[in-house]
Amino acid sequence: MSRLRIFHENDPTTPLLATTDGQAIAEELSRIGVTFERWEASRPVAPGATPEEVMAAYRADIDRLVAERGFRTVDVISIAPDNPQREALRAKFLDEHFHKEDEVRFFVAGSGLFTLHVDDKVYEVECVKGDLIGVPDGTRHWFDMGPEPNFVAIRFFTEPDGWVGHFTGTDIASRFPRYEPGAAA
Repeated sequence: MSRLRIFHENDPTTPLLATTDGQAIAEELSRIGVTFERWEASRPVAPGATPEEVMAAYRADIDRLVAERGFRTVDVISIAPDNPQREALRAKFLDEHFHKEDEVRFFVAGSGLFTLHVDDKVYEVECVKGDLIGVPDGTRHWFDMGPEPNFVAIRFFTEPDGWVGHFTGTDIASRFPRYEPGAAA
């Protein structure tokens, strides 16, 4: 289930807001310029589906987003719990960083945790199957796929080299809990 928790940046233990209501999540995130949508597949997506089959199931939403936002490249990434590089993949974006283009991801399967640092608030967004999140360029954030990553996501790019992480050097991400899928909120 999708979840949003908002914290003050100095208190990672007491949420100012916690909700699993999709509409409330979308409204709260829109206040900081973040897109949150729920998509439904137009046809079933079987485990092991090819990237082409995955994108065909969401073609109408993909085409709409590309037309609205000018994305030039769309791809599918899949990471399984038995991936031998899972620890390195997880560690890659666990520290606070930003990108010079929007980071837009749609979760076809599995889950991940985007944590956004805007002004003095931290927005923890658990994305699950059916969730699209669009983080504006320049927004400080980190992403945690958990100790046993398990997700398939559609990624949208304007310029693939624009998605390089620019790290802030702060320790804020280490002060907030790491992602443990299925853990109680």
